[in-house]
Amino acid sequence: MAAAFKIGNFDYICQHAALVVCPLLGSEEGIMPTCYSRNVQLGSQIIFQPATCFVHIAALGMTSIMLYHVRSKYTAVGRKEIVLFFYMYMFVELLAIFLDSAIIPTSHAVYPWFTAVYAGAIAALYWCILMNGFVGFQFHEDGTPMSLWFLRLSSLAVWGICFFVAIATFKGYAGMAFDKPIGLYITYLIFPAVCAVIYIVSQLILVIRTLDDRWVIGDLIFLAAFYICGVLLLLAFSVKICDSVSHYIDGVFFFTLAMLFTVMMVYKYWDSITKEDLEFSVGSKLAVWEVKDPLMAPNAEYYEDDTQSSYRGAGGSLVGGYNGNQYYGGSAGQYQQSQYGGAGYGGNSGYGNYGNNSHY
Repeated sequence: MAAAFKIGNFDYICQHAALVVCPLLGSEEGIMPTCYSRNVQLGSQIIFQPATCFVHIAALGMTSIMLYHVRSKYTAVGRKEIVLFFYMYMFVELLAIFLDSAIIPTSHAVYPWFTAVYAGAIAALYWCILMNGFVGFQFHEDGTPMSLWFLRLSSLAVWGICFFVAIATFKGYAGMAFDKPIGLYITYLIFPAVCAVIYIVSQLILVIRTLDDRWVIGDLIFLAAFYICGVLLLLAFSVKICDSVSHYIDGVFFFTLAMLFTVMMVYKYWDSITKEDLEFSVGSKLAVWEVKDPLMAPNAEYYEDDTQSSYRGAGGSLVGGYNGNQYYGGSAGQYQQSQYGGAGYGGNSGYGNYGNNSHY
């Protein structure tokens, strides 16, 4: 019998979507989904949600590419803050591979602990993107130790609180219970949705009030559309999709894919609103400077021969070659002959020939 939707209750949600927390809620056996994806057997290991696992692996690869491009923009606003968001997303996807696929079996003693870590990481991820949304308002200088450590410590605090709520719900600690998961409902479902809404609204305000370019609003529209479609496909159409394709995929697959597209639009939006100051950028690519001044161009007339020195009779390194003969042609020698008697310092006229009494 299908359960009715109730705030604070996972029965309806878990019957429509195979979430990682569902085997730990409702009863000691968990809540079984109405329809879920087929599993495959690899050797002695049974892999659940194989198509979703491929999306998780693709998400790790795409996030690595986005991280590379973000880190290459050395002077962009909020670069270090958004990098933390992508690292946290990779951590969430890595955990999801082990939990969605049941590589860590749901009956294993460590499954509740890994699921609690995952639930806390989800909340911390949404908190991180929310804080990144306020970086553009410049309430404080981005990239400074104060900004980075506030983001790190606050995300760690959010993770710690949500981790405790999750594990206490699974284990029955601190007055919580798996059959009354109101606290987990708030931290796992309500809190991320609130953070996503505040982030989108704050970015719309930022674009309208401070930016001249309105095209980036399109990125925000696509971001919101992917997020909303993912949630609807997971909660409203998962069973219909699963029945229509003979249990090969379900709503979890499309939700995971939509979240990947959402994160890609986060990167696209951030890349569109940040401009790198090339004057102070230092990259791995060497800058190629083209000389436009004709005086700096190589020319045989101004060639300086530095291959030899005048030491012990070798050629000189003067402009135009040794004694300037290449530069002045023959004019230098003619000038010396006219001034010093045709033989320079060694002739019979001028200052040469100390044996004669011409001048002394």
